[in-house]
Amino acid sequence: MAPFSPRVYARLPTERPNPRTRHIDRRSALGIAQAINREDALVAAAVSRQSRAIAAGMKMLARCLSRRGTVVFIGAGTSGRLAVLEAAECPPTYGTTPREIRAVMAGGRSSVFRSKEGAEDDPRAGAQAVSRLGRDDAVVGIAASGVTPFVRAALRAARRQGCATVLVTSNGRPPGNPAELTIAPDVGPEVVAGSTRMKSGTAAKLVLNTLTTGTMILLGKVYDRWMVDLRPTSHKLKLRGERIIAELGRTSPAKARALFRASGWSVKTAVVMAREDLSAAQARKLLACCGGSLRKALEP
Repeated sequence: MAPFSPRVYARLPTERPNPRTRHIDRRSALGIAQAINREDALVAAAVSRQSRAIAAGMKMLARCLSRRGTVVFIGAGTSGRLAVLEAAECPPTYGTTPREIRAVMAGGRSSVFRSKEGAEDDPRAGAQAVSRLGRDDAVVGIAASGVTPFVRAALRAARRQGCATVLVTSNGRPPGNPAELTIAPDVGPEVVAGSTRMKSGTAAKLVLNTLTTGTMILLGKVYDRWMVDLRPTSHKLKLRGERIIAELGRTSPAKARALFRASGWSVKTAVVMAREDLSAAQARKLLACCGGSLRKALEP
């Protein structure tokens, strides 16, 4: 895969100079802060205009996970770190496993902490990173420019293998776009030209937050507004689980605590035990008959 010409790179939205931040180096600290904040304020609206594409992405990922497939977030530099963050947050919040949702960072794990900018130019590594995926899997590539060789190669290889493919970018028209679905908030040029860890990074984080949260809601891992598949891997999460059980189970904090323990630390099971006056085994059986959906178990 040959690199793009300097002319192509120069035309990328993420590389253009921002007319609103001309001579920013002459401004006071307060002026700099205000200029950056004004640019940041444009990001949420840009992401909002991509709501239909994000919704389509949610459905793709939910379909993949419902078939016991794997979702892989992949990126380089800031985009790769956002991929790692997204994958890392799903297990404690929604009870997913590392097999279900994982991240690939260009340059490997050490690149999360120490920049390896040249790693983004390795298409062979990108293709290799998704080589074991197939029709039930999905790859979400994150690349502000949309032309990162590592990410493009991963998406191209994944699509050949039958995977669902999504590109999250700040470039609405990346040349030779290999993804099936593109989510491209138009955030405009950065405060400092090319510094895509700023507006583009913020936009990507908002997109990924919405994409994963929406997917988990579609999969029944949220009841009303509660994360009912959380894993109580910390004291904070254990207390949160108890509060959710007390609220949804319509029971006292003390009873919620006892039910949580008796359920094997499953919020859904404990809620069903409380609401339906069932044993843990009976509650688990009811949930299994309802495909794991707490709403179906409580409101047949």
